[in-house]
Amino acid sequence: MTTTSTDTENIIAAEAHGADVAVASEIAPDDELTILDISDPDFMATANERYKALREKGRVSKVKFSAGQTDEEKNLREDFFSRETFFVTHFDDVVETLLDDRFSVDLAAALTPEQREKMAEGLTPEQREKMAREEENFRPLSRSLLSIDPPDHTRIRKLVQPTFTGRGMEAMRESIQETVDRLLDQAEQEAAERGETPGNRRMELLRQFALPFPVTVISDMLGIPREDRDQIRGWTENLLRVDRVRDEAMNESVQAGLRDFTAYLKELFERKRQNPRDDMISRMVQAEEDDDVLEEEEILATVFLMYLAGHVTTVNLVGNGVVALLTHPEQLASLRADPGLAKNVVEETLRYWGPVDFIGRRIAREEMEVAGTDIAKGDQVTVSLASANRDPDRFANPEAFDITRADANRHVAFGKGIHVCLGAPLARIEGQVAFETLIRRYPELRLAAPEDEIEWSGNFLRGFKQVPLLF
Repeated sequence: MTTTSTDTENIIAAEAHGADVAVASEIAPDDELTILDISDPDFMATANERYKALREKGRVSKVKFSAGQTDEEKNLREDFFSRETFFVTHFDDVVETLLDDRFSVDLAAALTPEQREKMAEGLTPEQREKMAREEENFRPLSRSLLSIDPPDHTRIRKLVQPTFTGRGMEAMRESIQETVDRLLDQAEQEAAERGETPGNRRMELLRQFALPFPVTVISDMLGIPREDRDQIRGWTENLLRVDRVRDEAMNESVQAGLRDFTAYLKELFERKRQNPRDDMISRMVQAEEDDDVLEEEEILATVFLMYLAGHVTTVNLVGNGVVALLTHPEQLASLRADPGLAKNVVEETLRYWGPVDFIGRRIAREEMEVAGTDIAKGDQVTVSLASANRDPDRFANPEAFDITRADANRHVAFGKGIHVCLGAPLARIEGQVAFETLIRRYPELRLAAPEDEIEWSGNFLRGFKQVPLLF
């Protein structure tokens, strides 16, 4: 799989044109269903070509996501959630859909009694009991800000939002810089112990830097005691498995880990109530405004969301941005000449290779129309952030990675409307510090493998399996 932009050289452009032709042949005609197999390890490699073909076909397409599942029980459980969806691909339509309050994000609330009964058809009493147990174990995950509607969403976000102001996140820049430097110091030490010299030292960016980086920042921000962090590492990894690999999330070991993590957090909440510090958990357990307070389950959901949404997306932002820079030498040279462009690198990476390609949690509350397409009450609509961010009607030369692009920050990688990413200010500063520091400290930074060996991870979030570097 090549990761080079389709507009850098004629030969690459020709190959990309061939890919466009092949992908276009897989797009169903109007009014027919297009299958997008997100379990295909090559899906992300060709996804942008697929989105382009769908965008050129029309403003809204009928799509069904396939995950290559064969487990009968799982198919029964997810029958409702894996049905066809209306796929919105144009920038203006994506923004309009995300801002439309006639949509719900609460899939459970959108189920009618008949649909609930249909999902349970064919299940044995034991299977129904298992489903109920799983729903209870995963309830804090399913009741996060991403999955609830107003008025609960409005109340919770109002109480949590003050922690995530741009000014508040800017105040964390110094501690974020310390975390970055500490992780890179450790990578240098490990390379020295292997006898490697500057310029030829090896580092696997994701494992040694991008993965531990946001976890450390989030733990500092939440106020997780340092002496407890080794203990909770496995629990946070379970949360990431829940988000990235659904079939693994249903096994007993993962659920047991989540129960242990939940018990630990409840005990920590009580300690913070009795002895509050200057951290996010202390503020949440004491939050009160207009007689509104955060319930314990809501605090749990927010902590879990921080680790889920705040971790994987930042890992992928850093990995995607470094690969984009190292495969576009002219852009890398621009950043070296002007480190102030690190802010632009963040925005252009989010536009070009954003961590989230699409959002599929929009259920119509009523009959409506989206971009000229009739949507019935209960229909599901998916918005393609990646397609919108490469819409030529919004961005000039959208297939190019250009860190001097003046309007890159108009991307929709963080969403829009009431569900816009809560942690966007934090992610931006994390990305800025990471890119600026890596480029400043390592003038000989380069990939340690050919471009076509740097592979996408093969799940529904856009990130690489590994990013081997020489530094």
